[in-house]
Amino acid sequence: MSSKSWRNRFSLVFLAMSMAGCASYHGLHTDGAALEAKSLAAGESLSGVKLSPAAWPKADWWTSLGDPQLNGLIQEALRDSPDMQIAAARSHQATAAAYAADAERMPTLDAQGSVSRSRLARDQDPLGQGDAYATVRTLDVAFNYNFDLWGGQRANWEAALGQARAAEIDRQAAALTLAADVARAYSNLGQAHIELDLAKDDLKRTHQMLDLGQRRLKAGIDSDYQYQQTESLADSSEEQAINAEKQVNSAKIALAVLLGKGPDRGQEIARPNVLQPSAVALPSSLPAELLGRRPDLIAARWRVEAASKDIVASKTRFYPNLNLSASAGAESLLGDAMFGSASRFFSVAPTISLPIFDGGRLRANLDARDADYDLAVAQYNKSLVKALGDVADTVDQLHAIGRQIVAKKRAADVAQQSYDTVAQRFGSGIGNYVDVLTVEQQLLQAQRQVASLNAEQIDLSIQLMQALGGGYQGESVALAAPAPAHATQTE
Repeated sequence: MSSKSWRNRFSLVFLAMSMAGCASYHGLHTDGAALEAKSLAAGESLSGVKLSPAAWPKADWWTSLGDPQLNGLIQEALRDSPDMQIAAARSHQATAAAYAADAERMPTLDAQGSVSRSRLARDQDPLGQGDAYATVRTLDVAFNYNFDLWGGQRANWEAALGQARAAEIDRQAAALTLAADVARAYSNLGQAHIELDLAKDDLKRTHQMLDLGQRRLKAGIDSDYQYQQTESLADSSEEQAINAEKQVNSAKIALAVLLGKGPDRGQEIARPNVLQPSAVALPSSLPAELLGRRPDLIAARWRVEAASKDIVASKTRFYPNLNLSASAGAESLLGDAMFGSASRFFSVAPTISLPIFDGGRLRANLDARDADYDLAVAQYNKSLVKALGDVADTVDQLHAIGRQIVAKKRAADVAQQSYDTVAQRFGSGIGNYVDVLTVEQQLLQAQRQVASLNAEQIDLSIQLMQALGGGYQGESVALAAPAPAHATQTE
């Protein structure tokens, strides 16, 4: 082929490229702007909190709660829970999508061969002899390649890869959530056992009052009405004990569900030890390093990056595309002539496609990708604000609840002393029923409040470990920075 002919062909290519402006994305842009952690003021809310570089949770943070049975349950849940299976499957799906996007960038080469045997009808036989048989042998190779002139295919792959990384980090976030849920459910089981103990103690006290009331009735100190009130209190205490047993069984079943097992698994769980809340301290590098410690934040940043790559890919669809397809092979009616020059064929077909008028489909697609980016940024900003809020709120509650427990324990001690006094007077025939009933209810309420506050302290301690990322040490999120200017600016 002459050089003039090649020049003419390339002139047509460049002319087609120059006409790409017929389909334009002028005026489309994104509005999302990712927040910087340092821009969110938290110093006053976290003032007075102990800071320590070692305050980040360990990967096995639950071991600090001090119950070996809990350690085993969390490992069992991480291994067998359907929640983890779902997260793993979603990660697998995203990884497969990334592989598929990468494969789209590669050329294809296909080979096929065939042999067909046919008999022609009389009216199809050009020689008119009838009983004409034909055997066609075909062997060919086909090649196809889309030139990624503007980087759209690569951007598609990078977007899919970002989604795959986000899905993998989501799996880590699911593990953190599951571990926290198991720890909290285990704490709830321990609290249910304590409530059952208090209910049994209350039932024991009311039975003692019932015995004393019966003696006082026989001695003529109390009336039938007063004794009946004591009987009613005993019945109420028995009902509360039954309800406490029900709560224990419900807590066991809830744990079994988290473990991915049947309800009978819950019956095998022994009574939990009294868990030890973690000391309240915060990392000295908070909030900056929280970005690399919270799986949900890292996943959100990767989704922002993936959305920016989708914008790049969508913009390249406005440009001309060049495709090259080629095929070569042989076709023959005679086997011995299969590879002869007369049987050979080939074709080379470069194709240029150019969007000129599409009714606005390309603009609509790009506008949707811009919206996806804005949504990803907004979701990241929401996650960041929530993350700092979770830490500050949990720390504040832990400080307050420590003081509450001290005060409520003093109140419970006073109530116990008061009850011992009025119970002794009641048994001696000096005090009255109303005093005993009042003080007994005050004691029960104070004991339940102490138990509830202790359980809440454990729960908040678990929440703090979760809010600080649960020991996750994520990869660098530098690649997940806000989208580059060319992906967000107005064109």
